[in-house]
Amino acid sequence: MSIPYIQIDLWLIILVIATVVAFLVVVIIYGIRAHQQQASAGREEFIGKAAEVTTKMEPKGVVRIYGEQWTAILDKGKAEPGEEVLITKVEGLKLRVTKQE
Repeated sequence: MSIPYIQIDLWLIILVIATVVAFLVVVIIYGIRAHQQQASAGREEFIGKAAEVTTKMEPKGVVRIYGEQWTAILDKGKAEPGEEVLITKVEGLKLRVTKQE
C-alpha cells in the first residue's frame, strides 16, 4: 500500500543529511579541542597569584580571584577591602594569603 500524494524531493533529503553531518563534525571538533585544553583555574594555578580582598581580613576574610569568592586566612596583620594579597597556599577550600608589598 503506497501513498502517491506524499513525495519528498531528493534535494531536501540531501540538504538535511548534509546539515546533520556538518553539525556532527563541528560538535566533534569542539569536543576534541575541549579535551585537549588544560584546566585554567586549578588549585595549583592559584599559588603566587594576586587576589583582591572583598571583606575586611583580620586574619580571616574573603578574597576574589578569577571572578570567584574564596575564604582566605591572612598570615599576619590586617587587610582592607580593595587591597591585593598574594596566595601562598591552598588548604581545601581555604586560601592562605600574605599582604602584597
